[in-house]
Amino acid sequence: MELKLKSFLLLFSGAILFFSIFTQVKAQSTVPGSEIIGKWDITVTIEDEAMENLGLFRHGLYADDEGFPAWLEVKLSGFSTLVGKFVGYEGSARPISEVKYNAEEDKYSFSIPPQWMNIDEDLYFEMSIENDELTGYFILDGNQLNFTGVRAPSLKRENPPVWGSPKNLLDDNLSSWVIPNNNQFRIVDGILVNEDVGGNMVTKEVYNDFKLSVEFKLPEGSNSGIYLRGRYELQIEDIESETSEISMGGIYGFIAPAVNVPRSADEWQTYEVTLVGRHVTVVHNGIEVISNRPIPGITGGSLNSNEGEPGPLMIQGDHGPIEFRKFTVTPALN
Repeated sequence: MELKLKSFLLLFSGAILFFSIFTQVKAQSTVPGSEIIGKWDITVTIEDEAMENLGLFRHGLYADDEGFPAWLEVKLSGFSTLVGKFVGYEGSARPISEVKYNAEEDKYSFSIPPQWMNIDEDLYFEMSIENDELTGYFILDGNQLNFTGVRAPSLKRENPPVWGSPKNLLDDNLSSWVIPNNNQFRIVDGILVNEDVGGNMVTKEVYNDFKLSVEFKLPEGSNSGIYLRGRYELQIEDIESETSEISMGGIYGFIAPAVNVPRSADEWQTYEVTLVGRHVTVVHNGIEVISNRPIPGITGGSLNSNEGEPGPLMIQGDHGPIEFRKFTVTPALN
């Protein structure tokens, strides 16, 4: 009798699960505007006048001659409401309470409040889909910025990586790096030192999957970060806080570390990072704080939104001083 009851409960639970999944898939396919559901890699074009109005600059962290990157995710909440997240050229992933769809005009729109910019009005977005590509614009402090978007790749790997040989990226001539404008980085007694707020260091080589081993130290109250493939910021900061998506050891705005294990300011610390496809593992000071978690999309301050392409490593130098006495990358061969 007990065995029959267990079998019945198992079948009943399976039926509920199947019905739930079936209902969700059916709802997604029948909701007006459901074509936008998914993740989008976005490139924002910006005219010189708007660049000047917004205080941005080309050939730097925020924009190049092609524009600057952004990211959008839209999903279904309940039976009929589209919600999402947006990442701009700075800050973290910001929630979108509702993405509205105008069936008559076949257009989408949403608004989000400003984050780190000192402006009064919300940002307003409007876009449409044609041939599975986004085209639209948003209004930022009175400036219209146009953008296009493509669906973000899955970055799924069919085979495990085969690792190559480790490569030290620190030498006296900084030969592995593109020296930025307003450079404040120097090699002092074999240690890479960022002396003050300045430009960001970007490697000359680009990488698909890799392992990264670093030792770093930062003074009290300082802030920096390492961008994996130039797109996903691994946060570095000297701020005492609860674990969150923007705290030390996390992928900024997306993945919080499981535990906080930072050492005191002016003490050497370590990161051991493995990035395979979207999946990242971070070991901070010998403790695994992120375990093979998928990174949803690019973080604020990314070099570009071309997630399907290899990318460099970038050290954030525009926030505060930091030192590195080890910076070693082991690329995958496949």
